[in-house]
Amino acid sequence: MTEMTAAAAPLPDVARLSLADLRVALAAGWQDYRRAPMFGGFFAAVYVLIGLGFVMFGAGTVLWTFAFSLAFPLFAPFAAVGLYEVSRRLDRGGAMDWYKILSVVMAERDRQIPWMGAIIVIYVLFWSFLAHMIFALFMGLSVMTNVSSSYDVFLTANGLTMIAVELAVGGVLAFILFSLTVTSLPHLLDKEVDFVTAMLFSLRVVRENLFVMLVWAGLIAVVTLVSMVPLFLGLFVTLPVFGHATWHLYRRALT
Repeated sequence: MTEMTAAAAPLPDVARLSLADLRVALAAGWQDYRRAPMFGGFFAAVYVLIGLGFVMFGAGTVLWTFAFSLAFPLFAPFAAVGLYEVSRRLDRGGAMDWYKILSVVMAERDRQIPWMGAIIVIYVLFWSFLAHMIFALFMGLSVMTNVSSSYDVFLTANGLTMIAVELAVGGVLAFILFSLTVTSLPHLLDKEVDFVTAMLFSLRVVRENLFVMLVWAGLIAVVTLVSMVPLFLGLFVTLPVFGHATWHLYRRALT
């Protein structure tokens, strides 16, 4: 990770978004995917491979689970930048050249994206620690069984309460992370700003368009979850479309 060199910049004004903006962004994302499917499939493969690796090697193994949990926030931002760069070039009529696009992605390692990756890693580690603490708080004194053969322990009053609390806390933490990153990654590609400025702008976009961004977050969560069946193959379409759409939504959030 390089030193933080981007200069702090005043936050731009935030546009008022509506559900119509989501429809326009999604339509533009789908159009970008259709115009450059090979790029979308290539960058989506990063997410799919990490997901498959987690299922094949990480399930039930603490070391591999930890490794893949850290790999995702480190590599995923660079794959997202690739999708944003494709959309930016399509917007501006730039050449769809593999070397140039990958060069832009690689150049980000010397800018602010690694700092964003580090923030996401720290956040994921905190989230994992908090989840374990909640589990210990509710289930620490329970007699545990092999959950692969019996889920009875989770059907007790403590077990059901623990699941509800985990879901509630996880939902809040997921939305906070979404709020910090929803426009910050395309912002860092588009402008010479530091990652703190980009995250503050992202928070402002969410705060001033709360309902729209809640819908956007829910849509991403539901469609992504459905796309994971079977074997994450649906992600080869949904992730590029959402990635391209995020670029267009970011551009519409700028006044």
